[in-house]
Parts: sequence; structure tokens; C-alpha cells
Amino acid sequence: MALFYPPVGFHFIVRFEGLLLKYPGIPDIGFQSVSGINAEVTVEEYHEGGENRFKHKLPNPVSYPNLVLKRGMLVGSQLMQWFKDSVESYAFEPHDMTVILLNGDHIPIQGWNFIKAWPVKWDISDFNAQEATIVIENIEFAYQYFRRLDVTSLF
Repeated sequence: MALFYPPVGFHFIVRFEGLLLKYPGIPDIGFQSVSGINAEVTVEEYHEGGENRFKHKLPNPVSYPNLVLKRGMLVGSQLMQWFKDSVESYAFEPHDMTVILLNGDHIPIQGWNFIKAWPVKWDISDFNAQEATIVIENIEFAYQYFRRLDVTSLF
């Protein structure tokens, strides 16, 4: 019997901090997938004069890709109101977002808090009269940075 089972990636929720207060409506917590949770430190090489054995490697600031959320299209959601305000009024109001990975008993096991996120892209799947598929929407968010959360602070 194994003492440790790696977590599965299909049981999670997404929270938008302060969105419910600004945009009453259908709450946005359920998504099909979340991608883009990674960080990268690129390296700048510096060649010192007279030193031919190596180049110094210096860290650049951390870069974060956009966070991408995917789900079946939800009409009248808070998230779409936020995106509409950003696109139509050019009013970008950042909100913190939290992605929480849950175990089989719905208990948080890991969380990631995305600081000052704002929507930058929205697209939907193609319409096709020959296929009976659900319309899927993809929403991308830019953010300043993210931090891993202690699971005891999630709820």
C-alpha cells in the first residue's frame, strides 16, 4: 500500500477576489482547464574582459506567461462583465485570482494566488452545424506575479 498518492489535476476551483462585489451575477468558479501556471528566470551572460574560461551568468527578473482558463461558454457571468468593461470601456481593474487544487474529499491541497490579474484575451470555439459540441470559451489573464499558498490559509 502506497503512503503517498500524487494529486490529480481534474479537481480544482478558481476564485476571483472582489469580483462578486463589483459584478453581481452568476459566480465564476468552475472551469474545464487552467494552464500557464509557471515561472521562469532567464539568464543574462556577461563576458568579463580577460576571463576566457567562462561567462558570468546573471539572473533576469522572473517572467510569467498568461494564465489561460477554459470552460463551456457561460452567458451573463461576472467574468464576462469584467472582460466587457476592459474591452469596451478600456477600464482595466485588476483583481487577485486564486486557483485551488482539491483532493478527493474536496479539501485544498495546494493553491496559487495570482496578483493583480486582468483579462487580456477571450475567444470561443468555432460554430459548426455538423457537430453537436458545446461552445468552449478561453479567457487569458495577465498578472504581476503569483505565489504558492499554504493550504491552511485557503479556507
